[in-house]
Amino acid sequence: MTRRAKVLMLVLLVVLAGSVLYLHVLARRVSFQPSLQHGEEVARTRLSEAALQPATSPQQMATLYFPSYEQGLLREEKRQIAWAETDTDRIRQVLLGLMEGSHQGYSRALPPSTAIRAVFLAPDGTAYLDFSTQTLADLRPGILSECLVVYSVVNSLAANLPAVKKVKILVEGQEVDTLDGHADLSDVFVPDPARISPAS
Repeated sequence: MTRRAKVLMLVLLVVLAGSVLYLHVLARRVSFQPSLQHGEEVARTRLSEAALQPATSPQQMATLYFPSYEQGLLREEKRQIAWAETDTDRIRQVLLGLMEGSHQGYSRALPPSTAIRAVFLAPDGTAYLDFSTQTLADLRPGILSECLVVYSVVNSLAANLPAVKKVKILVEGQEVDTLDGHADLSDVFVPDPARISPAS
């Protein structure tokens, strides 16, 4: 092997070693960042929930519905909530309860990383819920799971707020065709009692 070939081989080895080291550092940074972001989102959710808790309101029984993926249905769970004064804040409280997860071991409806961008209740009883794109990325994939998530939200809102007749889901303030490529979001959703487990 010539001297020139040896030098070229040495240079290539140095470049390769440097690249491997750089990729290792980059991989650690990328894997650390989502966990940090996830922790911030959970903290923000808890702060939001605390801010919505009225200091003087008594606790009242609320009904939340969580997915049971084995059954393909929703399971009912009762929970004490100190209701806020306005319907839009109560909508947020229901969503935060679904984000917190079941106290009885049912599957989670909304991930803790869910970001509720806006809530609006129209005079005709349509609740407009605007979620972030990240919320969709953290959902369990599949048509059944997406439908259970949607009706977990819709049935929980209707069960607790008589003013809510139907729900329209938006993402980043825009209408979207599907939740994550499966559940059709092009129309409004009305409560569907048939999706609730009779055992509830």
